[in-house]
Amino acid sequence: MNKKQSKIDGLSTIGVVVSIVIVALLIGGGVYVASHRENADSMMQENGSMDKSLEVMPEKSGDTMMEKEGDTMMDKKSGAGFSGMAFAGTPEAPLLDFVKADYDTAVTSGKLIVLYFYANWCPICKAEFPHMEQAFNMLPKGTQVIGFRVNYNDSDTDTFEQNLAKQFGVAYQHTKVFVKNGEKILKAPDSWDANRYLTEIAKAM
Repeated sequence: MNKKQSKIDGLSTIGVVVSIVIVALLIGGGVYVASHRENADSMMQENGSMDKSLEVMPEKSGDTMMEKEGDTMMDKKSGAGFSGMAFAGTPEAPLLDFVKADYDTAVTSGKLIVLYFYANWCPICKAEFPHMEQAFNMLPKGTQVIGFRVNYNDSDTDTFEQNLAKQFGVAYQHTKVFVKNGEKILKAPDSWDANRYLTEIAKAM
């Protein structure tokens, strides 16, 4: 009985030790998992904020690059002696956004000047202006003409554009005015397609 009891007591002691070890492992494992999960969550949050910053940064730098490239392209298209943005044409025969200094240069150049009085709220202007752009892109090489899109009666109109409209008696947006040697030679408020622009420019040369 004593030997048997001792054996039972020994097994009980081993069982207790094993139980303690298992409990310790479970507790330690739980702590490890919890701390690992916190680290993982922290890393995910950090990565998330990094991802957001990465998403924003290329977009901003891309926009900046596009703006710089766009400005460079416009400067090249405008040609020597002109500072306004070019919509169409060539450096020799450009269609430009109106700038007073460019207009003054054009007047002294002896070239035909085509003014299109444009309002940013005008549906007729928005529909017709692409035809003017198309025409300037189709001009024969060597055509001596400079076009300007002049803002009229809208939020972008400046004082000089207002005075220019008064000078040439412009009463409505989408009016075309041809100027040669500082004198008005044509005024037309009706809508034109690209062929009409090409025809009228050729006649006025």
